[in-house]
Amino acid sequence: MTEKKRSLSGIKPTGTPHLGNYLGMIKPAIKMQATHQTFYFIADYHALTNIREPQSLKEYTYDLTATFASLGMEFENHAFFRQSDIPEVTELTWFLACLTSKGLMERAHAFKDASAKGQDVNMGLFSYPILMASDILIYDSHVVPVGKDQKQHLELTRDIAQKFNNDFGVDFFPEVEPLIFGTATRVMSLRDGTKKMSKSDPSDYSRINMTDNADAIAKKIRKAKTDPQSLPANVEKFEARPEAANLMGLYADFSETSIEDVCNRFGGGEFSAFKKQLADLAVAMLRPPSVPCASVRSGRRGRRDSRRRSDLLWLDGSG
Repeated sequence: MTEKKRSLSGIKPTGTPHLGNYLGMIKPAIKMQATHQTFYFIADYHALTNIREPQSLKEYTYDLTATFASLGMEFENHAFFRQSDIPEVTELTWFLACLTSKGLMERAHAFKDASAKGQDVNMGLFSYPILMASDILIYDSHVVPVGKDQKQHLELTRDIAQKFNNDFGVDFFPEVEPLIFGTATRVMSLRDGTKKMSKSDPSDYSRINMTDNADAIAKKIRKAKTDPQSLPANVEKFEARPEAANLMGLYADFSETSIEDVCNRFGGGEFSAFKKQLADLAVAMLRPPSVPCASVRSGRRGRRDSRRRSDLLWLDGSG
């Protein structure tokens, strides 16, 4: 029997999980349980670059675990853990940091974006890619499910791994490949198509939360920002029309069809009619996962079945 490839992915506990998290990481992660040996973790160390409240970090960690539990994570057969539970990760991070050049870190998008905005860049953000490389390499991962905007993290990880192998004349760390799923691999804000959908955006209408009910999902789609033109008839026009590209990409992902088919079907039409169909499709696709997400989350202090309690016990500090 051929041994399954090992998949590794992490997600930061920085707020309530939203549509971008679901399509970009959670949904493919759940599906990959059938085809891969999976290692999934809550990246609480990564979250420390911008979270300062311990209680918030604990609550967000619980929310993420509840989301995975409600969507079908098989805790008995696949590894699911907090990043901070594995001290060897930070040990490897320091070792790799001693081999990694400052110039390589300055290429990282997160550092460049923060610097361009005049933000005060802490060393956690600057060395973020080294910790991410440790997360990936320590488990001998073969593949990592990522969005298109995260491909650079894999490239930096491969650079660091190759530097280690070359410096010591060994073939120790394997080459890791990215896996990109679906059409909407980078889900953008519903209020600004040039910005990634984010938990930290002050406007709740910028994102669809995994705990939103059907009315909230439909309302946010209807209120999503658009431009005054008709829908584009081909993808070549997407670059100048980010909001249209985002909404049509979501339709393609929900309907499991190509973006070209969506352009052929709706190109030249009005946004109002398209939004109604997109809202109906979004509710049909997202309502099934959003119901158990909201149920598990709200049941934290209420009644939970014994299996869920045992799955989530460690988050309350009881196990």
